[in-house]
Amino acid sequence: QVQLVESGGGLVQTGGSLRLSCVASGSIASINTMGWYHQAPGKQRELVATISSVGITNYADSVAGRFHISRDNAGNTVYLEMNSLKPEDTAVYYCNLRQRRFSINTIDWGQGTQVTVSS
Repeated sequence: QVQLVESGGGLVQTGGSLRLSCVASGSIASINTMGWYHQAPGKQRELVATISSVGITNYADSVAGRFHISRDNAGNTVYLEMNSLKPEDTAVYYCNLRQRRFSINTIDWGQGTQVTVSS
């Protein structure tokens, strides 16, 4: 069982910054990928950024150059530094962890943290 707990969301003005954190606990393989996704009201959940356990990153085009994902493997924590925020970044941000244990691929999700960017 894996638990993911996000923190760091809030209300910020256009152009501002926020830093999200997600701590994973439980049964975690050394090789995994952690990521951030967001879901705006009435829309599907979308990729924001991912980072593998060896540091390979991937960003959505809409956030590339503004957001930075990083992780602390020792603490099983992933961060999302969000800069130059825009109203369209407003969404619930979810952390996830993808891994393979005992020949089974699993994906676990956190409960989400709200990010609101005011114009």
